[in-house]
Amino acid sequence: MADPRGFLTTPRQECSRRPVAERVQDWNEVYDGQSLLPIINAQAGRCMDCGVPFCHSGCPLGNLIPDWNDLVYRDDWEAASERLHATNNFPEFTGRLCPAPCEPACVLAIDQPAVTIKNVEMSIADQGWERGYVEPVIPERMSGKTVAVIGSGPAGLACAQQLTRIGHTVTVFERDGRVGGLMRYGIPEFKMEKHHIDRRIEQMRSEGTRFRTGIDVGRNIDARQLRRGYDAVVVAVGATAWRELPVPGRELEGIHQAMVYLPLANRACEGEFGGHSPIDAAGRNVVIVGGGDTGADCLGTAVRQGAASIVQLDINPLPGADRAPHEPWPTYPKVYRVSPAHEEAREMARRSGGGWPDSGVPLPGPDGDVRVFSASTLRFDGDERGHVTALRLVGVEPEARRPQPGTERVVPADLVLLALGFSGPEPDSGLVEQLGIEVDERGAFRRDEDYRAGRDGVFVTGDAGRGQSLIVWAIAEGRAAAAAVDRYLTGTTSLPAPVAPSDRPLAI
Repeated sequence: MADPRGFLTTPRQECSRRPVAERVQDWNEVYDGQSLLPIINAQAGRCMDCGVPFCHSGCPLGNLIPDWNDLVYRDDWEAASERLHATNNFPEFTGRLCPAPCEPACVLAIDQPAVTIKNVEMSIADQGWERGYVEPVIPERMSGKTVAVIGSGPAGLACAQQLTRIGHTVTVFERDGRVGGLMRYGIPEFKMEKHHIDRRIEQMRSEGTRFRTGIDVGRNIDARQLRRGYDAVVVAVGATAWRELPVPGRELEGIHQAMVYLPLANRACEGEFGGHSPIDAAGRNVVIVGGGDTGADCLGTAVRQGAASIVQLDINPLPGADRAPHEPWPTYPKVYRVSPAHEEAREMARRSGGGWPDSGVPLPGPDGDVRVFSASTLRFDGDERGHVTALRLVGVEPEARRPQPGTERVVPADLVLLALGFSGPEPDSGLVEQLGIEVDERGAFRRDEDYRAGRDGVFVTGDAGRGQSLIVWAIAEGRAAAAAVDRYLTGTTSLPAPVAPSDRPLAI
C-alpha cells in the first residue's frame, strides 16, 4: 500500500490546465505540466490498495492500477512504466483520451472523490518516454507467418504491435497519408499532440512492423488479393459511417459533418492548406448538433479558430451533479461534466459581455455553459444563395424525447457541425463483399468469439465489430484479436486476451 492514510489526509487534486486566455491562442495540449510530479506522487498515495480493486473491472484493459499507484508514490517510475505497459500498449493515448471508467469504479469513489487514475497513467507514460524506459521490443525469433492489418487506429496498432512482438511479420495498411486513424485526424491537437503518435510509430517500425499508407483496401486494392498474399487479415477500420440529420434544410451550404470539419483542422495544424482549414469558424455563428466528445472537440476547435458565437445542442437532459439511483457505484454515471473545451467556450463568452457577440443568444446552460440540453433540431433556414442562416430548435421531454409545444427557438447559424456519432463501418468500402463479412443489426461487422469473420483467416476487431466505443476498448480488442490470430497461425498463444467480443462497454 502506498500511503496508509493518504486517502484520509490528501484531497483529490487534478493536474492544472493552462489559463484559458493562453491556451486558446495555440493548439498545444491544455495541461500545464510544470508542477506535475509532486502532485502525481501525492495523488498516487491516495490509492487504498483495496482488497477487491474494482478499478480493474472498470478498465477494459484490466490495468494493474493499485500496483503502479504504489510504485509512483515510491518514485519508482521505471517499474511503474513496466507495469503499465504490461497491460496497455499505448498509455500516453489513453491517459489523454480515455474518459476513465476506472475512476468511478474506484472504491474510494463510493463516498469520496476518486483517485486521479487518468492523470497518474498519463504521467507514467510521459515519464517512461522522457527517462528512456520505453524501448523497442524485438521478437526473439520469427514465425515465418505474415499478417495484414487494415486500419491504423488504436485497435489496429495494438493488434499489429502484439503480433510483431510475438514474431509474425505484420504490415499495416492505412488509406490516409499518415498513420493513426481517428487519433491522427479526428482528435484535435489540444487534446493530444500528434508527436505522441509519431514517437510510438517509430518504436513499432524499430520492432519490425511495416506501414503502407495511401492504400484504401477494398477500393483501390482488392481485399481478396490481400488475403491471398497473407496468412491472416485483420480488419480494424473503425466505425466511421457517421449518422445524418434528416431535417428540412439539411442540403444548405455551411452544414458539415464533424468528421469532415475536424480532420481538415488537424491537417491544417500539420501544415496542409497553408495552415488554414478550408472550413474555418473564424467570425462565424457556429451551432454544434450533438453533446458528446466529438461535439466538444468541434467546440474547442471553433474557439481556437475565432468563432463569433457557439451554441451546442444536446438532446439529453441536463445531468445532475451526483449519481442517479439507477447508476450505482461502480458503474460509469452520467453526471454533469465540464470539459476543457466547455471551460474555454464559457470563459470566452463571459469575456464578450455575458453572451456571444452578434448572436442574440444568451448563454443557455448552467453557469454560462454554451450547451442547450433537451434540445432537438426542427429545420435549417437559408438565404437566397442557399447558405444556412439559422437553426430552429425545440425543447424535448427528458424521457420520451417528444417535442414540447411553445419551446421553439431560432439560433443564428452560418456554420453548423453535426456530431451525432457513428453507425458502424462504411458500408460501401468493398470489404463486406470481398472478404465475405456479414453485417449485424447494428451495422457492425459480425464476428465470432475468436474475432473471426467471413472467409477463413479473416478477423475483425475494434469499433468495426464492436460499434462506436472508447479508445481503451479499441486497444483491449486489438490485444485480444492478436491473441486469436496468433492461436490461428500457430495453434497456441502466449499473448494476453483481455476481452471477448461478447463483452460490452459501460454506458458512457
